[in-house]
Amino acid sequence: MRVATVCPINKTTIEPDRKRHEWRSIIQEFALNTSTHGIPGIARSQISEWPQNFPAFTICNVARIRYDQFIIPFLNYTNELNITNTNDTTSFSLLQAKYVNEFFRLCSASDFTSFSSSSYGLCYTFNAKLKNMTDVRKSNEYGGSGKLELSFYVHSHQYVPYTTEDIGMIGMVHDNTQFPMIEFAGRALVTGFKHRMTYAKKTIFYLRAPYTTCNDEIPPTMQAMFDSYPDVEYVYSEDLCYDLCTEVYTYYTCGCIDPKQWNARSILLPQTDTIIVAPLCNISDTCHTQAAIVLMNSSTLLEKYCSYCSQQCSITDFIVKSSMWKAPADWLMNDIKTFVKNSGILLPKDWSTNWHSHIHSNYLSIELVHESILVENYTQIPAMGPVTVLSDVGGQTGLWIGISFLSLLEVAEMFYRLIQYQYYAIQEAIRTCIKRN
Repeated sequence: MRVATVCPINKTTIEPDRKRHEWRSIIQEFALNTSTHGIPGIARSQISEWPQNFPAFTICNVARIRYDQFIIPFLNYTNELNITNTNDTTSFSLLQAKYVNEFFRLCSASDFTSFSSSSYGLCYTFNAKLKNMTDVRKSNEYGGSGKLELSFYVHSHQYVPYTTEDIGMIGMVHDNTQFPMIEFAGRALVTGFKHRMTYAKKTIFYLRAPYTTCNDEIPPTMQAMFDSYPDVEYVYSEDLCYDLCTEVYTYYTCGCIDPKQWNARSILLPQTDTIIVAPLCNISDTCHTQAAIVLMNSSTLLEKYCSYCSQQCSITDFIVKSSMWKAPADWLMNDIKTFVKNSGILLPKDWSTNWHSHIHSNYLSIELVHESILVENYTQIPAMGPVTVLSDVGGQTGLWIGISFLSLLEVAEMFYRLIQYQYYAIQEAIRTCIKRN
């Protein structure tokens, strides 16, 4: 009969596993830090972490101030500045709210510039780079936190029927000198909410000639469009360039341009310095659509009509994350009602009875704030320069035929000895000739 031996589990029994774990840690540390190529990557691919540190999570009440702790000191402040003259702690007006943050700066119409969008008509840009200004507004002006807050009432009852199926606004975060192509890069903003948008900046710099064909020079056709905005300093845009050269080809093919591009009617005729205001095609005419398709599918035509549309040498982009809150709050309703009534725009027929519903259907607000002061920067550098070329030639030569710096010294020594030998041979011949004579 075979008898099974049972060993009790104790500390000495599991000690080898502990030692094995220590050996593994030592080997793993070596593998992660060794200069031997390949081993650190293998070690990293096998790392597991459990238990992991649970990530941090931050949450805040959207109201930054507690009313009961705030109102009395605030009334003392506004009364001292003669803004208010009251001790009533039960009511709070919009006028008082403007002074909650003494560093908060209100923007006015002068801070906005206008431009025409082919899809959305007259649009406005805050903080565009102006030609008569040396700089634009900074995020930390007047001690602020770099936040832009805007409120809008869209008056949807004044929308032209059947021309749009949407109610709301569209916005775009872009560089101060970039012409906003909001038709493609815009972000939809629905009414009845406060939209919070945070952004992070990203820049890309490409190498100039002779490494790439990038170019920042504004072509005459684009400059003709920019001349419609004499106060704003726009820069070259590759996307806009292709849109404009498409209209040039469309004009040559159809005698008119895309009716949806009514804001880009000034075109430069190829191989001339003549700028004309092109007529718009009939909306039912499909010639302009077919012309655009033909151009984009022909490399020959693109080279002829769009040869000046090269890649930009620098691109500034903003990564935007958005969220929203329900808005407006009940205590803002009367102030919004007063604003709408004083706007001078014809009100809906049922405004007096349904104004509350109209406000919720037409009001929206925006809060734009930077997410981080860090900028994600991508810069092209030459893969090979003069020093790199010399190093590579020397390295490849040494690899294939065994030449090194020491070998070059040996070659130099050989030439020196050959020259020395030849010199002594000539001297000996001269002495021999003299003795014979």
